Amino acid sequence: MDHLEALKEIKLPFAEHIGIKYVSASKDKVVARMDVRPELYTCPDILHGGAVMAFADTLGAAGTFLNLPEGAWTATIESKTNFIAPAPVGSAVTGETVPIHRGRRTMIWQTKVSTEAGKLVALVTQTQMVLEPS
Repeated sequence: MDHLEALKEIKLPFAEHIGIKYVSASKDKVVARMDVRPELYTCPDILHGGAVMAFADTLGAAGTFLNLPEGAWTATIESKTNFIAPAPVGSAVTGETVPIHRGRRTMIWQTKVSTEAGKLVALVTQTQMVLEPS
């Protein structure tokens, strides 16, 4: 099974609920898309910051998952978001995450969230803990 198929096999109800669709995946980069639906917006009709953060968090976790040792799992222990520009309802955003650090106990991923026109919406840096099997 390739990396993209592996991510699609993981059942993450919240990620499915907000509409995350994986586009490509490798151990070095994960790309996904999310439509900016009315259920995800705030006033004045732009993507809610929490939805941006949830999108980026899911991608960083996905990148970590693809780099985990057999039987291990992951959890976010820190996340920082810089909001740059809005994404209007009716558009879509693309998230691209790449590793900054891949260690035995933690991994750090940086995610760029952009509009379809390529305008940067947010830059997210997160730390994922590597949870070894018990």
